[in-house]
Amino acid sequence: MTGHMTPEQFRQHGHEVVDWIADYWSRLETLPVRSPLAPGDVRAGLPAQAPEQGEPVSAMLADLDRVVVPGLTHWQHPGFFGYFPANTSGPSVLGDLVSAGLGVQGMSWVTSPAATELEQHVLDWLADLLDLPAAFRSTGTGGGVVQDSSSGANLVALLAALHRVSKGATVRGGVLPDDQLVYVSAETHSSMEKAVRIAGLGSDAVRIVEVDADLAMRPAALAARLQRDRDRGFTPVMVCATVGTTSTTAVDPLAEIGPICREHGVWLHVDAAYAGVSAVVPELRHLQAGLEWADSYTTDAHKWLLTGFDATLFYVADRAALTGALAILPEYLRNAATDTGTVVDYRDWQIELGRRFRALKLWFVVRWYGAEGLREYIRGHVALAQELAGWARADPRFDVAAPHPLSLVCLRPRWADGIDADVATMTLLERLNDAGEVFLTHTTVGGQAVLRVAIGAPTTERRHVERVWALLGEAHDWLAADFAEQAREQAARDAEAAAARAAAEAAAEEAAAAERAATELLAAEQRAREEADDRTAQQAEGQQAEGQQTEHQQTGDQQTEDQQTEDRQARQAADQPAVDGPTEEALATAHPAVDVPAAQDVTAAQVAAQAPLEQVVEHLPTAGRPEPAAPAAEELTVPPVDELDGPGPR
Repeated sequence: MTGHMTPEQFRQHGHEVVDWIADYWSRLETLPVRSPLAPGDVRAGLPAQAPEQGEPVSAMLADLDRVVVPGLTHWQHPGFFGYFPANTSGPSVLGDLVSAGLGVQGMSWVTSPAATELEQHVLDWLADLLDLPAAFRSTGTGGGVVQDSSSGANLVALLAALHRVSKGATVRGGVLPDDQLVYVSAETHSSMEKAVRIAGLGSDAVRIVEVDADLAMRPAALAARLQRDRDRGFTPVMVCATVGTTSTTAVDPLAEIGPICREHGVWLHVDAAYAGVSAVVPELRHLQAGLEWADSYTTDAHKWLLTGFDATLFYVADRAALTGALAILPEYLRNAATDTGTVVDYRDWQIELGRRFRALKLWFVVRWYGAEGLREYIRGHVALAQELAGWARADPRFDVAAPHPLSLVCLRPRWADGIDADVATMTLLERLNDAGEVFLTHTTVGGQAVLRVAIGAPTTERRHVERVWALLGEAHDWLAADFAEQAREQAARDAEAAAARAAAEAAAEEAAAAERAATELLAAEQRAREEADDRTAQQAEGQQAEGQQTEHQQTGDQQTEDQQTEDRQARQAADQPAVDGPTEEALATAHPAVDVPAAQDVTAAQVAAQAPLEQVVEHLPTAGRPEPAAPAAEELTVPPVDELDGPGPR
């Protein structure tokens, strides 16, 4: 079994580790900024089980090179322009080394008075350097503390605000999710909503206030929302304003927001995680004008002030609300110093109980660089960002998408019409990052993807900014040419497809024309057959009409002949000698009229005239009529009816 590392062994191996870090920094620029490894590659390079026996430091350093470094995205690389910077520096590393070597657990003043009082003092130094309100000094009602992150600071600020608005009721009864509200803008960091969830209010308790064209919170909109919610019976708890939003470094107008919060009795928390440390530069302090209205404030020294993570500076104007929300004193933590109330126990200023001696690295950094060194560092990055923005404004390939008061510039590439701009922009981003020389991230502004170029790595110089600008232009030109070639190829394919469609349409039209012609021919043939049938029918009708006409003519001739016959018979009857006989009335009575067809046109008189005489005589009246003498047979001969003049009825 390997025993404890002795001080001499530590000295030896400590030098080896420091040498390794120094060598890493020296070769950093030669490494790809973003790790090229795939998920699981790092674990695949590690043993499945922990070593049974101890190993030498040299083996560990070798595995740093073999396994760890290839799996790193190098945040200290001069080509790192993504997210926001996460600085470290030699003084910070040494301060952390000392803190780690001391192994202090500084939860209470009594556990290490130096850890508490050095932190109080360094936080007061930084309050002076940033020109923070007097209430944030430890000598007043408030004070500062080092938190693990601004996300944690946002949470403890909310807990303090809830404690104040409820007059301490949250400690006993908890929060009121259906009543208590928190106000943010659409640009506020997501950690604020996360804090609302952790506090127990839930996301429905978040009210989003509208922003202006510069993406800053609109004070009038905030005032209207606060009043409306109060009128509806809600309790506004906290407003979170931002100095330097994550997407674009927009700045909410504290000088206007502050009085509104004071009027409504709402806690004003200022999240200046990235931008707050810029106030070490006097000419940049105007961005935080109105900070005197704030109840709490957070900024990250581990972003842009050369101090390694974690080093969030959190200040409150009234520490009673903070400690009231977080303090809890079990018997095993009681001590005389705490009981006197004359000391600060930082365990009551944070979520966790234990805490490292984080103030040491800040102390090392401030003392190494001094106020002027820190100002020069911030000014240099801001100047480089303004120069980059000037290059972009003068270039037709890019637009500057948002105001850029500090060291972040948001660029929107321009693309030809017909190209999906967001897809093209993200393709450009991945092309740059895959190459390994630089690393950028993106956001959206006005619903469109933009590239964020965040200048802030400790070793970034003007030549690196020039290089990222050149790479941006080269990648844009390559993609634009590629898109143009694709467009030409697509146009050719479209033209070919259009020609094919035209040919197909022409062929279809030709086929349709042929079909129409065939249909018309069939129709013509059908019409011809129908016309022939009509002619045949007309001829048949004509022949039938001629036959009918002939028949009618024949019928007419027969009728004429019959009429002539009747006329002759009538004349013959008229020429017969008069014979006494019955009257017409008697004849009509004796012999009813015979219904003769009209075609024969024979009168009843003619029929009667043609009746046998014996029938006529037989029906004559006998009274008063002398009995005629019977003629001799040879003297009277009556001819048969059929021998009378003219044809009679048959």
